[in-house]
Amino acid sequence: MSVRVVVVDDQPTIRMGLRMILDHEPGIETVGEAGDGEGCLTEVLARQPDVVVLDVRMPGMDGVEATRRLRADPRTAAVRILVLTTFDDEEYLVGALRAGADAFLLKDSEPATLISTVQAVSRGESVVDPKVTGRLVRRWRDLDSVTAQAPVTIPVSLSERDRKVLVALARGRTNRQIGVELGLSESAVKAQVHGLLSRTGCVSRAQLVARAYEWGVAGA
Repeated sequence: MSVRVVVVDDQPTIRMGLRMILDHEPGIETVGEAGDGEGCLTEVLARQPDVVVLDVRMPGMDGVEATRRLRADPRTAAVRILVLTTFDDEEYLVGALRAGADAFLLKDSEPATLISTVQAVSRGESVVDPKVTGRLVRRWRDLDSVTAQAPVTIPVSLSERDRKVLVALARGRTNRQIGVELGLSESAVKAQVHGLLSRTGCVSRAQLVARAYEWGVAGA
């Protein structure tokens, strides 16, 4: 079955470009589009897509609030959310991360990267563009008053494998790539990540990446 996608961006030319890239790929089908957050909610309810490709900065209801509302509604909570961003969207990124977005990708990424990210997200993976990660984490720290006031300790015990998986996630690796690097099956990696999410209380793998940096596991 094709991966069903709704594209959301306030610029019609960008929506058109995204649709052309995605619809050209066998196994991906764009089933709807919207120009703002309100339209996003309407389209997702009507089309029931697997993935939403969502611009984070839009007039009216932005991508952060749209993400929050999609997650809060039982009818749309399971949709996977891929946020598109630019280098100056740090504050929006942290908002989307906290709201429960699954993946982050720069708007000027190569078409092949967009396609592979949509495919990975549809399989339940989270992808954070390595070019975005450092800026996102720095902004996360700046805005997190608790982090600013007290040393951050890791809330759970991490095995050596846990740490290796967290480092790989922070580098933007997919489950399949992590499995190859660590000599694990893809299902074993998925189970490892699921366990980390459950134990740390993170709502998405993207949030898990931010926490890994915060704990000093994935680097500075």
